[in-house]
Amino acid sequence: MADVQKNGTDTAVPSHHKAIVYDNPGQISTRIETVATPRPGVGEVLVRITHSGVCSSDHAVMTNRWASLPPTAAGQVGGHEGVGTIAAFGPGGGGDEQQHPGGTALKLGDRVGIKWVAAVCGTCLPCLSGRDALCHAVKISGFYTPGTFQQYVIAPANYVTPIPDDVPSDLAAPLLCGGVTVYAALKKSGAQPGEFVVVPGAGGGLGHLAVQIASRGMGFRVIGIDSGEKEAFVRSLGAEAFFDIAQYSRDKAGSDQLAAEVKAATGRGGLGAASVIVCTNSNAAYGQSLNFLAFGGSVVCVGLPEGDPVPIAGAVPGFLVSQELRIVGSAVGNRKDAIDTLDMAARGVVKTHFQLEPMSKLTDVFERMERMELQGRVVIDMSKE
Repeated sequence: MADVQKNGTDTAVPSHHKAIVYDNPGQISTRIETVATPRPGVGEVLVRITHSGVCSSDHAVMTNRWASLPPTAAGQVGGHEGVGTIAAFGPGGGGDEQQHPGGTALKLGDRVGIKWVAAVCGTCLPCLSGRDALCHAVKISGFYTPGTFQQYVIAPANYVTPIPDDVPSDLAAPLLCGGVTVYAALKKSGAQPGEFVVVPGAGGGLGHLAVQIASRGMGFRVIGIDSGEKEAFVRSLGAEAFFDIAQYSRDKAGSDQLAAEVKAATGRGGLGAASVIVCTNSNAAYGQSLNFLAFGGSVVCVGLPEGDPVPIAGAVPGFLVSQELRIVGSAVGNRKDAIDTLDMAARGVVKTHFQLEPMSKLTDVFERMERMELQGRVVIDMSKE
């Protein structure tokens, strides 16, 4: 076993480690391989990953389901919800401690998180406006950049997210994408405390976090939509009302009935909700969303449908203008959103509901995700094969 030099201190970091790769992109297939442990460069840290959440984005990247992205390369290490400890600093890191832009010093052994956005330039207009995911030079963890489904990974020291002491690593991992994403989306909704927010996909990986943050962290009243077996779960997270999507036909009559009942649940004569946070990748859910809204409401697009792009049904200018409705895109969040989300977790506002699995189960997790059998999230324990 070779050691990696860490700012003048020799610490046992293996020369090789285990990683999970997408061995047959376009299909659900992963394989555990042994890969060389990288050395951090200037301004970088080497993070020993202990836990990595599994996101539907990982599934889409692996299977090439997003038509807007180039195909994934064979051998890609996926994952973008990684939590671990700092194992090494790059050259010039200042000994065993390095300053973080958030004002805290990073030290060897500190727990940090790696997000969907792995690195940004920090100087382009999107970066300067807090829209990190739109950076002109953005690097995406697990997509043409080595991801967190491995035991060691390189990350920019100024872009890792410190993990609060009160938040366990396995619970924190999904918050680095799922939690940050829905928090940023809720902030863009324009909803005010006491107003209703509808969450399609409320029992899923994104939705179950959105329900908690909306109801317990931002003072919104929540209506959840998902399959019937998730009703008790979604209500336990803070939803006041729940609708079983399976009880409505997939034609216009079924969508109209669902819209009428959702609006009725908001009271005030059935005016409708202030916002719909679409946390599912269903084109049908997007097509229904505008009809849930009160005048002046918003649809915030979060979940990305797979396959060929389909316009949002019913998004005709006359309807949008007459009701002053807004359709808003929300691409994950920025560093401040990540810090705020983890602070909510430390205060008990939001809690990830997850299953813990070893590395060897990742293919099985993706297969269950494909069948829409997952409730909440799955986290991979990177210490167990």
